[in-house]
Amino acid sequence: MKNTLKPGIRYEHKFVVPLSRTVPALYPESSEFQAMPEVFATGYLVGLLEWSCIKAINPHIDWPQEQTLGTRIDVSHEAATPPGLEITASVELIKVEGRKLVFLVEAHDGVDLISTGEHERFIINKEVFDARMTEKTKNYLDAQLSCRA
Repeated sequence: MKNTLKPGIRYEHKFVVPLSRTVPALYPESSEFQAMPEVFATGYLVGLLEWSCIKAINPHIDWPQEQTLGTRIDVSHEAATPPGLEITASVELIKVEGRKLVFLVEAHDGVDLISTGEHERFIINKEVFDARMTEKTKNYLDAQLSCRA
């Protein structure tokens, strides 16, 4: 972390909604999702808010050795957005508690406020994290093999 990582960092990210970010595209193998309206999916909204937070703080950490992972999200999805509209995601870092970061987040589609809430991210060392995930996968596969034996 750099000494510039402090509350008050703000970032605004704009994104035009393509058809590929609508509800039916979220899980193409889901017949239930396929029957739903072609509007910006909540799952993609969450990803857009995370992306905006990442963009806000990357200049203030030792990217790419340090990265952040989402650990909590509490947001509304208040209005539907059809493809073609531009969404503006606005984020503000409001707390830095060690490696835990807390953001206020908001999104607007040019017509309606579509989301408000809070998002937490945690700073990781990518090399250490990747090693842990490799070990977790190995342990899982070893356990699966021992169950079959």
